[in-house]
Amino acid sequence: MKEIHIGSLIKKRVKEIDIDKERLTGFFNCNEQDILEVYHKKTIDSLELLKWSKLLKYDFFRIYSGHLILYAPLSNPNKKSNPTRLPVYKKNVYTKEIIDYFIEVYNSKEKTVSQIIEDYQIPKTTLYKWLKKYNSH
Repeated sequence: MKEIHIGSLIKKRVKEIDIDKERLTGFFNCNEQDILEVYHKKTIDSLELLKWSKLLKYDFFRIYSGHLILYAPLSNPNKKSNPTRLPVYKKNVYTKEIIDYFIEVYNSKEKTVSQIIEDYQIPKTTLYKWLKKYNSH
């Protein structure tokens, strides 16, 4: 999750759902070599990623959202944020992989509940619900 190579993730998904090369080249109006080049790209254009997400029925943008949750610098709670006209999301989108990561960090004793809450700005009740629901320890 720390290092994202989107091309290899797209390739993995193509193999998972066993999609025909002809379908790929037809959808993107390109040749097979162009598809193979995508698999080697570390990053791709967001519009192209949206097309891949639709075709492969997988939200590749969530990979980046998960990365932001885990690795984005925390905002200073004492600092007033600048108002925005962009959409404001009240809830974070936590994937099962993100939840599993937090549970693993807790179980391995890398961090305490308090540290996870403070470091990742996760509500206490949310983390405790995850531990109760998903933790096998």
